[in-house]
Amino acid sequence: MKRSLALLMVLVLMIAMLAGCAQSSKEDQTVVIYQNKVEIGEQLTAFAKLYEAETGVTVTVKTSGGDSPYAENLKAEFQSDRQPDIYVIEGMGGYNTWESKLTPFEDQEWMDLTTLEFVVDGKTFGFPVAVEAWGMAYNADLLAQAGIDPATLTSQEAYRAAFEKIDAMKADLGIKSVVAMAAGPDMRWVTGLHNFNGYLSAGLPYGDTSVLDKLNNGEADMQRLTEYADWVELLFEYADRSVLLTGNYDAQVGQFGTGQSVFIHQGNWIDPWLVSNGIDFPMGFAPHASVKGEHNAIFIGAPSFYVINKDSQNKEAANAFLNFMATNEAGHNYMVNEAKMVPAFTNVELKPDTPLSANAAEWLSKGGAYTWLQNDMPDGFGMGTIAPIYESYAKGDIDKAEFINQLAIKIEELK
Repeated sequence: MKRSLALLMVLVLMIAMLAGCAQSSKEDQTVVIYQNKVEIGEQLTAFAKLYEAETGVTVTVKTSGGDSPYAENLKAEFQSDRQPDIYVIEGMGGYNTWESKLTPFEDQEWMDLTTLEFVVDGKTFGFPVAVEAWGMAYNADLLAQAGIDPATLTSQEAYRAAFEKIDAMKADLGIKSVVAMAAGPDMRWVTGLHNFNGYLSAGLPYGDTSVLDKLNNGEADMQRLTEYADWVELLFEYADRSVLLTGNYDAQVGQFGTGQSVFIHQGNWIDPWLVSNGIDFPMGFAPHASVKGEHNAIFIGAPSFYVINKDSQNKEAANAFLNFMATNEAGHNYMVNEAKMVPAFTNVELKPDTPLSANAAEWLSKGGAYTWLQNDMPDGFGMGTIAPIYESYAKGDIDKAEFINQLAIKIEELK
């Protein structure tokens, strides 16, 4: 009897020790996420702290983006001993760069809650960060003072007439420029990626990759490229020179947020900045008139994806964190109310209350979407290869004809 009791006590102690070790292991576990959206860095960190309180698992958020080159910094992380467990890729360009470091998701709960996951050859590699959108964001009050209906801004001709009228009223409106546009070295993603996406998809049916396919084969559509250059010329002509040539993210968004410009070339991701700075004037999106013709849509997609590092020692914990974000009410609150994003998951019932995200949801609901394709170009082509050409054009080092010529040459070099 004594021997049996002793054995039972030993067994109880062993179970307690094992449970303690498991709990300690969980509490000591750290998942590192490396992400590229400075505007949600604080919000994601706060959500990670909430997750730690709920589960005991530490999630460390590292952020590089905005004025800091995410792609280059991420490569530096992988070349060191600081490899993240979760990081961000954007489209096929990102996939092609990081393919050897990716592991597919399998049997995760979130996979049944979205149609916007990143899939290659039938395998799911990417968890959609959010639905994002951009157009020509406008200050509705200033447009009303200028007597311009944003619903009429559907063509290059309409924009030129509106820009000319607003420019002549700058003193009355109290603005510095018609549009807050940036083309300097800190903002190459605005020109070489987002603006150039207008050449790739504006005016085309959603999902049409015909222009992108030509580009990836080294073929430039010269007619379309010429029309596109007219749009770039218009934006540069009516921008504040300081913001255009040397402005960073805060300078560009700040000019719009303080009512110093009527338009801004940005997307719904600026909502957190606007909210944190108390900006509350009515605003919305009008289409980019990137090429000739009438435009009835803005650019909408899920361009960024969380992926799992193939060599991570914390894959299970990383998957658990992403599932929590997609399925738990705290995750939904983070995405919608804290990060001010439009979630890519069907189970999220919360609606964005920030102006640009709410307006993006309206465009999406009526089918007013052009495709995000800039991330399916070869890695580095947008920011590294062609963005400097925009800088040269903005500074006046080259004229419009040479701008077109240099873009065409760079496209043809992709053969």
